[in-house]
Amino acid sequence: MDLSFTKEEEAFRDEVRTFLADNLPDDLAEKVRIGGELEKHDMERWHAILNDKGWLAYGWPVEFGGTGWSPVEKHIFEEEAARANAPRIVPFGLAMLGPVLQKFGSKEQQDHYLPRILDGTDWWCQGYSEPGAGSDLASLKTRAVRDGDEYVINGQKTWTTLGQHADWIFCLVRTKTDGKPQEGISFILVDLATPGIEMRPIKLIEGGHEVNEVFFTDVRVPAANLVGEENMGWTIAKFLLGHERTNIAGVGFSMKALEEVKALARRTKRNGKPLIENPLFAARIADVEIELEAMKITNLRMLYTAQTQGAPGPETSILKIKGTVIRQALNDLARRALGPAAAPFPSEAMFGNAALVEAGDVNNAADYFNNRKLSIFGGSNEIQRNILTKAMLEL
Repeated sequence: MDLSFTKEEEAFRDEVRTFLADNLPDDLAEKVRIGGELEKHDMERWHAILNDKGWLAYGWPVEFGGTGWSPVEKHIFEEEAARANAPRIVPFGLAMLGPVLQKFGSKEQQDHYLPRILDGTDWWCQGYSEPGAGSDLASLKTRAVRDGDEYVINGQKTWTTLGQHADWIFCLVRTKTDGKPQEGISFILVDLATPGIEMRPIKLIEGGHEVNEVFFTDVRVPAANLVGEENMGWTIAKFLLGHERTNIAGVGFSMKALEEVKALARRTKRNGKPLIENPLFAARIADVEIELEAMKITNLRMLYTAQTQGAPGPETSILKIKGTVIRQALNDLARRALGPAAAPFPSEAMFGNAALVEAGDVNNAADYFNNRKLSIFGGSNEIQRNILTKAMLEL
């Protein structure tokens, strides 16, 4: 596939660059550049700026408030946003639940929830993984029992990313215990203010609070919050995970990280010469760059499939595998280049401190440790390879 762009697409790139230069707040871009922890108000701020422009839901169809952009335009926007150090758009409402409601939700659910995702009224988190059901998601045990016009939910979810900021959670729950495990799962929307819900923080190895565990004790949820039909949640889950895995690939962020690693290698000296001139290090960079160029083409193909067919297929596992491996490889290259300067600095110490930022602006131990999760969440890369094999062999 030729990655050269048309005049119209280059004009669109210029439009995106101008918008980012004029509207991306400097303090937000600086916080992203140094790896500072974004607070909810930071994410809400950028969310609102994009929504005012009409560019927030760039993956949605026009009829639901989307942009109508082509796959190439989506790729360009993601690339330029990453290059400008824009905060990543929180995916749970926009890239995950939104497409689910557009395909499986009732008209009432679409009319109520989709505008609230766009204007920031509702912030969502994902209730999929459980202590005994991570990559083997079909083993989930959180139960939802029908009681009149309500479901009563009991169970536990874990690794709930940004749950501390959310108002709502979309959950996979077990509504039938006999038959194949996949055939007894339903997809339901839960207000986190409902009595019986407890959210507990999980502290990560680098000290951050990004994920949580969520406990449900006799939580009563209106039956109207069920999306699609009862026991069809596995179909919805696979649809959502296709969008999630495409999002996890993070092509634009890897392209930005590659530029930063190259810049770091040019200014870092080893034996009196720039590290970029070291044959072994240069070969490692070249290997990653070749893989990234191939993934860019694959990403465009997936975006086209999602736009023309309504959902990416199992081949999104390719993006998930390659995208996460590339991002981890870039983290590792930066760590090697930084040497002792890769030691973690608290983000609040780095913010506004030019000396620390210069030492650790590309990577530090906190980033390295945190990004080890990339090849695990969203379905571990080992599971993704199984998915691809079954799809190829039509098993």
